[in-house]
Amino acid sequence: MINSFLDTKSLPAKVREELDKVSRIAEYLWTREWAERNAGNISVNLTGYFRDQSFEDLEEIPCPLPKQVAGLVLFVTGTGCYLRHLIDRIEEVSCILKINDDASAYSIIWGGKKEGFRPTSELISHVKIHYFNLTANPTYTAVVHTHPIELIVLSHHPIILDEEKTNHALWRMCPEVRVFVPRGISCAPYALSGSEELADITIEGLKHRDVVIWEKHGALATGEDVETAFDYLDVANKGAKLLLMAWAANFEPRGLTDEELKGLEKFL
Repeated sequence: MINSFLDTKSLPAKVREELDKVSRIAEYLWTREWAERNAGNISVNLTGYFRDQSFEDLEEIPCPLPKQVAGLVLFVTGTGCYLRHLIDRIEEVSCILKINDDASAYSIIWGGKKEGFRPTSELISHVKIHYFNLTANPTYTAVVHTHPIELIVLSHHPIILDEEKTNHALWRMCPEVRVFVPRGISCAPYALSGSEELADITIEGLKHRDVVIWEKHGALATGEDVETAFDYLDVANKGAKLLLMAWAANFEPRGLTDEELKGLEKFL
């Protein structure tokens, strides 16, 4: 077992608040059936809360990462761990890690108490998204990847190959999607989980969309905290669910007119 540096009581109060949010959102994901077995992962950039703390003599785990992420402190869930265990066993199935100064390794400073614990296998995707956010969306600290049922189904439908058509259909189906997911969704072509290719495709999508579907796999969003990221996914999935229900009932939904959609712009 890797020995971590901090216990929960010694974490900054704001960090404990973020961990409480993670537990709450994990429960939402589990009850929605979006986190079967070890599906999904969550990360939060906590670097700002640890700038004045020094960590020495910690075990380093070799892990070559992009040089730009050196020094970041991230909360991440564990590989093979169940998101439902974040509800009541968060110290076992997740950790806070610090990337070393040349991004060649990381040290676990909190958590990771489960035997054989290692951070998520999609760590490369998370760290690259956090670096992207530092420049493009500096207030965004959280990344949530999960398996929203209806968005996954939609990713198997031919409509997903036309991004503009997909978003127009979702916006017309559900006013809340237009208001609360205003930039819409992007569908990343299928790529192997945990690959740098998938990370790069995801970042391209996040440059102009609020949600990225990992084709035939799941979806990802980023936001100011885990709750905000979850809301993007939740609202987008509601639109997909309504659209699929209409198709299942064998009719093409009338949807909002372009004029009605334009009227919603005052809420954006």
